[in-house]
Amino acid sequence: MSHSLYRVAGSVALILLLSACSHSAPPAAAVPEIGVVIAQPQTVPLTRNFVGRLSAYRSADVRARVAGVLLKRDYQEGSEVKAGQLLFQIDPAPLKAALANAEAGLAQAEAAYTNARVNAQRAQSLAPEGYISRTDLDNAEAAARTTRAQVQAARAQVQTARINLGYASVTAPIAGRAGEQQVTEGALVGNGSDTLLTTIDQIDPLYVNFTISVGELDQLRQAQQGGGVQLRQMNKATVKVTLQDGTVYPQTGSVDFSSVNVNPATGAVNLRALLPNPAHTLLPGTFVTLTVGLGERHNAYLVPQAAVQRDTAGTYVFVVGKDGKVARRNVTTAGTHGVDWVVTHGLDKGDAVVVSGIQVVHPGGTAKAVPWQPAAPPASAMTAGAPAAAATAK
Repeated sequence: MSHSLYRVAGSVALILLLSACSHSAPPAAAVPEIGVVIAQPQTVPLTRNFVGRLSAYRSADVRARVAGVLLKRDYQEGSEVKAGQLLFQIDPAPLKAALANAEAGLAQAEAAYTNARVNAQRAQSLAPEGYISRTDLDNAEAAARTTRAQVQAARAQVQTARINLGYASVTAPIAGRAGEQQVTEGALVGNGSDTLLTTIDQIDPLYVNFTISVGELDQLRQAQQGGGVQLRQMNKATVKVTLQDGTVYPQTGSVDFSSVNVNPATGAVNLRALLPNPAHTLLPGTFVTLTVGLGERHNAYLVPQAAVQRDTAGTYVFVVGKDGKVARRNVTTAGTHGVDWVVTHGLDKGDAVVVSGIQVVHPGGTAKAVPWQPAAPPASAMTAGAPAAAATAK
């Protein structure tokens, strides 16, 4: 009987012990550790991306300036030519004959002038003695003047004939890359029109034509008036070009023209940049992306892209206070600089912005902030593209 009582008492004690354990408080949740960067205001370059189209620095149509049969092409299509280099030969035979005829006309005019001048001199010596009338003297002097003018006209015809003969040798008006031959040998060219033979394009340097909207110009000017932006003079703006495959072109260009008028069809201002092309790797007509350095932005914050989040309420970051409390901050961004967002509004100096561990924090929660250490990118990694939306400059 006593053994049974002991067994019952032990069972009751075990049940009470298990019940007490099941009602004890759960262990405190661990405070998450997150990586942060400390926001510091700084001056960053003010850049804008535009789409532009390359065009030749100079472009010249090579045309036949005299009529004749095209005899020969003296250049390789698509090759580089120098100014004055022979490109085509037009049959010179008719032009040589025209020059010979003009020279004969000049000789005839000079002979007539010599004879008329002698007659005028004779008449001038006889007139005072009364051997000829005043009318005869006037006629002799007029004949001398007329034949002298005819000599001048004949000389001009000879000069014209020589120029036309020179046009039989068609030369390059500028240095550059000569294009495709437009007329084949044996064709009659320049007969009533200046026949196009080929085109030469100078492609070092190149022009890049692009536009900027009036609205964006106004935003930049307003930002400058507010003190947040310092704009450069447009002719001092630098240009970097990104090709269609994402490659950044190594040469730096500069804006060399800004229109003073707004295109009524597009509501934009036409701009043009000058871009070195010493290796001739870029070709006219290609579309490129331009990154134009317009000036500087003051009191901006560079924040890693991973820190910036978006939802239906807008763009925001998480910050951690000195008490470890997490808070949401709505921010305004103005594009990127390198791999960082440029934040213009919403942050204060010294804010601890959450970069890593965002998925484990929420507004009002507690977190332990440690300095964020960026991971070293692989050698083959490409620079991250610009985020989808950029806020208005303020």
